[in-house]
Amino acid sequence: MKIHEYQAKELLGARGVSVPQGRLATTVEEAVAAVRPLVEATGNAVVVVKSQIHAGGRGKGRFLEHPDLGGVNVVLDGLKGGVEAAEAAVRSLAERMLGSTLVTVQTGPQGKQVNRLYVEQGIDIERELYLSVVLDRSTGRNIVMASTEGGTEIEEVAAERPDAISRETIDPAVGLLPFQAHALSWRLGLRGEAAKAGRRFIAALAQTSVELDTDMVEINPLVVTKGGAVMALDAKVSFDKNALFRHPQLAPLRDLSEEDAAEVTATEYGLSFIKLDGTIGCLVNGAGLAMATMDTIKEVGGEPANFLDVGGGATTENVTAAFEIITRDPSVRGIFVNIFGGIMKCDTIANGVLQAVHNVGLQVPLVVRLEGTNVELGKRIIEDAGLPGLVVAGSMREGAERIVELTR
Repeated sequence: MKIHEYQAKELLGARGVSVPQGRLATTVEEAVAAVRPLVEATGNAVVVVKSQIHAGGRGKGRFLEHPDLGGVNVVLDGLKGGVEAAEAAVRSLAERMLGSTLVTVQTGPQGKQVNRLYVEQGIDIERELYLSVVLDRSTGRNIVMASTEGGTEIEEVAAERPDAISRETIDPAVGLLPFQAHALSWRLGLRGEAAKAGRRFIAALAQTSVELDTDMVEINPLVVTKGGAVMALDAKVSFDKNALFRHPQLAPLRDLSEEDAAEVTATEYGLSFIKLDGTIGCLVNGAGLAMATMDTIKEVGGEPANFLDVGGGATTENVTAAFEIITRDPSVRGIFVNIFGGIMKCDTIANGVLQAVHNVGLQVPLVVRLEGTNVELGKRIIEDAGLPGLVVAGSMREGAERIVELTR
């Protein structure tokens, strides 16, 4: 689960991680009203207006409706004209940014609509660094990654200058040790008071990642101010969804408008769904069988349009929902239902498929392969329905070959 920058900074700030002051705005008036309190609290007339979407590269992004406007904008008007000038500039920005579509390297060409802004104090930056805590699933441990190449895409740094990234693995039994925080701070070039602040920052970030079961906490850039403070100028946080039951306080932070509608629906029905780039929709029970199904489709020359696991205890309602999710995808040119009935009964799948076809219609070829519990009953239910465009296959490979052939 991902959250917005303003939410991430609220969580981090509450756990001892230094962050700039800022205020959320969902309307133009709220954005304007945020300026004066920030200027008075910080003594700094510079403010920054940031788009809040679940995507990186906002600073370099551009609005479809306003190509001259970026997703992150520094307002300097207050330096000469005072608070009133800063408020006027923020009003102009908010009027154009809210409701407009921001395109970044991570959104794709369709972009994402900006419905929230974060108005933040300006920071007098001396250096930009990079820091993150990432879950390494191969070892089951968090890794702290640090680089002096802040403000740039870390993927580019990793590809072009891998030696510029320092790593420290956290032992879950003892946590990040002081010498590790000291080593990272030193490699970042922090000295004196900045080094002390850096060690505190790194330790607090590592502890936060453990407390909240995060997949990733990324600070890019981590900035050193001219006064020697170390702060998170930006923050991205995502959580391990399998651990969310331990953190009910995080559930309200989820922004469904930022997520794929199909994946939201799948979650509501307890389905595991991931959108892919192919043309053959897959409805399968069991993650292993789903992977094997996609591999088989690719082996016979097709491309799967999704990973969709209805699970072992799905009902007719769940299967119907799964089918409807697949058929909503305009890129799907054929559907392959591949079920091995253990706990899941083949007649349940058959009834679910027929109910789904009745609800949404069948506009593309459909191949169904059933095996296992109540398989003969399931096949009979499908065959008796006499639906045009529906084919029953005897094996997984035959089903894959048939659907690939029919989509051509």
